[in-house]
Amino acid sequence: AATRQDMTYWLQELQQKRWEYCNNLDAAKRDSRTSPTPSDFSKGLVAKDNPDLNILSQNTSAERARNILAVETSPTDLVGEQAASQPAPVQASAINFSLKQWSTEIKNSMSSLRKGNNENRKSVFYTTEEWELLDPTPKDLEDSMALEEKRKHLAEGNKGLTSSAFPFDFGRIPHKARRPLKDMIGSSKNRTSSDSSPTEWCSGNGNRLVSELQLKYQSQQEELEKLKKDLLSQKELVRLLQQTVRSSQYDKYFASHLCEGVPKDTLELLHQKDDQILGLNNQLEKLNLEKDSLQQEVKNLKCKVGELNERLGMLMETIQAKDEVIMKLSRQLSECEDSTSSQSGAMNSPTATSTNKELQELDRLKDNLQGYKTQNKFLNKEILELSALRRNAEAREREWQAKYTSLEAKLCQIESKYLILLQEMKTPVCSEDQSPAREVITQLLEDALKAEPSEQPEQAFFKPHLVSEYDIYGFQTVPEDDEEEKLVAKSRALDLRSLSLSENREISTGVKWENYLASTMNREMMRCVELKNLIRSGIPHEHRSKVWKWCVSLHVKKFKDSTVPGYFQTLLQKALEKPNPASKQIELDLLRTLPNNKHYSSPTSEGIQKLRNVLLAFSWRNPDIGYCQGLNRLVAIALLYLEQEDAFWCLVTIVEVFMPRDYYTKTLLGSQVDQRVFKDLMSEKLPRLHAHFEQYKVDYTLITFNWFLVVFVDSVVSDILFKIWDSFLYEGPKVIFRFALALFKYKEEEILKLQDSMSIFKYLRYFTRTILDARKLTAIAFGDLNPFPLRQIRNRRTYHLEKVRLELTELEAIREDFLRERETCVEKRDLISDDEEDS
Repeated sequence: AATRQDMTYWLQELQQKRWEYCNNLDAAKRDSRTSPTPSDFSKGLVAKDNPDLNILSQNTSAERARNILAVETSPTDLVGEQAASQPAPVQASAINFSLKQWSTEIKNSMSSLRKGNNENRKSVFYTTEEWELLDPTPKDLEDSMALEEKRKHLAEGNKGLTSSAFPFDFGRIPHKARRPLKDMIGSSKNRTSSDSSPTEWCSGNGNRLVSELQLKYQSQQEELEKLKKDLLSQKELVRLLQQTVRSSQYDKYFASHLCEGVPKDTLELLHQKDDQILGLNNQLEKLNLEKDSLQQEVKNLKCKVGELNERLGMLMETIQAKDEVIMKLSRQLSECEDSTSSQSGAMNSPTATSTNKELQELDRLKDNLQGYKTQNKFLNKEILELSALRRNAEAREREWQAKYTSLEAKLCQIESKYLILLQEMKTPVCSEDQSPAREVITQLLEDALKAEPSEQPEQAFFKPHLVSEYDIYGFQTVPEDDEEEKLVAKSRALDLRSLSLSENREISTGVKWENYLASTMNREMMRCVELKNLIRSGIPHEHRSKVWKWCVSLHVKKFKDSTVPGYFQTLLQKALEKPNPASKQIELDLLRTLPNNKHYSSPTSEGIQKLRNVLLAFSWRNPDIGYCQGLNRLVAIALLYLEQEDAFWCLVTIVEVFMPRDYYTKTLLGSQVDQRVFKDLMSEKLPRLHAHFEQYKVDYTLITFNWFLVVFVDSVVSDILFKIWDSFLYEGPKVIFRFALALFKYKEEEILKLQDSMSIFKYLRYFTRTILDARKLTAIAFGDLNPFPLRQIRNRRTYHLEKVRLELTELEAIREDFLRERETCVEKRDLISDDEEDS
């Protein structure tokens, strides 16, 4: 900063920003997931269940004290880089205030009159109105021309008089600029009239000589204009005479040679045509003359413009010269005043000199005192803020310490119960029927599943959800029938809750999402590396609807632009009025879609009708596919966070943008190709596991086929499923290959321990439900499996597509041969295929 005042201003701004930031951290307890503005984005079946989040109030007493101790400062005209580029101000406390202000004004006016920069000089005038050089209007031009004529006549009658020192026409300057400029010149004359100078006398003689030369030049120019006009009139006379001679010669020739034996009517007609030709020639000549006159007028106007520019430049130079004279006289005046003051000071007694020095010292001490007061006030404010921050940090530390002590006590209680249980299991005291082991296990499960909101109020900030009958997505956590399966589900729910409590990394992810969405609050989200990494780490529940909708719109923008408004409603209306063949199969699969989800569990559930509408509308949009088993699960997952129309476009994105052609058709050609591509990737990324499967002849594509077809729906736990869908909707189908390989790599060692095909295949059917750590699985998918180029997948798809098509062609040929043989053979006529049975 150039001055101490600017420095104080910037320090105070920095202090205010830090105070606001620390207050925001305290309000959110550093682990809150509140949004900067209340979000009203509620879409889909589960997005409306967002919990309300509390915001803590600020420290009002500290804020009030800050306002009392605030240092009132404001920046000067130059701050930041501009102030840094300026030289440091010179302090001159010994000079009188009025004299210092006057000298500063002179310095400002002389700031552009530096040596070596004559071409960029600009004089500074402090006037009551702003002087602008505007283009003159036609009326102003006419007035200026009239004034110029009057001035010429006066100059001819008064050649002996002295002209003005400004050989320019002020009448051509706009009225807005004319009066202030005259006032400035008049004021400069008044300022210099009190002190005579030899410069004025010299400028008077020079101006008189210039005015006489100018009058001579103008008179000669007028004579030249007159001669030009006479020349043009003589040329016009010669042209008319030449035209008359040509017409007379033409008439003579016509009368002597062409009039013999020609009828009178013909002669009259010829005379008329001749007259017309002459008239057109005259008109052409007139037009040429007009064109020449216009061209001449344009040239004259250009010359006038050039003259005006020259006059403007001369006027500016004259103003600069006047400005220099004014500055020189002002300098002389200040020097005279300084000399008189020094003389008067020398005549005064030594007592007056000492008095002046004491007054100067007193002023300096007063300035220092004011500076120390301001500095003290600022430091007191800083101490207050730091004390408040320290108290807040100590309070948070005490809260965490109390929480840690409570959790440690609970852990000791649970460990003691487990030790008792293990001791009973190892050396039972009672018989098996009277053993309390089952009761202890039941009690432990109930204690673990019991919610304690009163003892743990901070759970609202970092827990994903409470362990209950349904999770936040609507999926049933504990089955109702099988006791063994119920125990496994409870154990899985406890493990999930343990992960959420022990790893607070989800809190930092939520804060990153809040910061990113706050930065894009007033603009649309764009594809970038930051957003890609955030989506890979998982979208928070409260923001998933918004981000999913944006991802879908990003991929289907070209489809939406080519459709008319209300496209989805039109398709739905057609489907309801004219049922197509796919509607029957859709109705059969509605209740079989996600029976373990409360939104689709019964015919009256809210999601069933929405699911029906989306599938029917898509069957009309894409009759080539119509409906394929698997589409219902894709739509059901999309409807959990999107409305019907957005879920429809989400299905369009998956089927028509992400997946290859014929992925969901009757032959499932694209799905078969992807399974062969996945086998190639398994042999490359996980060679040990692939060799293990080959050794025991285990076809794991029977398991992975469903993963690819429905994007892991009903294959993994819900928390992992929606994190996979987050990345899938943003990046595309390559994510499916990544996570499929990651699932196998996650359990690679356990699979390698199995030594027979039946146990391997049985383990593959349920092992994905035992994977609970979504963060570890994501790290494997997007870290351990790199590099993972999309070009490689596309090339392998192209290679295997030809092979699968060739195999299907061979199968079709075999089928046709069998049908022909069956028609010719009496014994095989009674055989009916499954397809014929369905038809």
